[in-house]
Amino acid sequence: MRDRRGEPPAAFTATDAKKRFGRVLEMVLRGGAVVITRHDAPKAILISVDDFNALTRPTDRTLDALSADFDAMLARMQTPKARARMKAAFDASPKEVGRAAVAAARKRG
Repeated sequence: MRDRRGEPPAAFTATDAKKRFGRVLEMVLRGGAVVITRHDAPKAILISVDDFNALTRPTDRTLDALSADFDAMLARMQTPKARARMKAAFDASPKEVGRAAVAAARKRG
């Protein structure tokens, strides 16, 4: 488990979380999740209301929108130029594929 910063979240046993609830709550409100453990195993995660709402908010992308995006991508792949590029990719020698991969990696930085 990692928090937004990529670090392991703070963890408290259920007993410690109960005793130090004010501190636990402050940690959550400052933007961190807190793991509650029982017998050394994670059992629950306490998060802020904002984080909960972000996780449970319905996505804006409907199936219709995703289908439209897919259809547009498929249409771009069906052009003569795209077909020629795919044929060239499949006809390329391993050496040519290697050069193309290195060139693409260099472009990405």
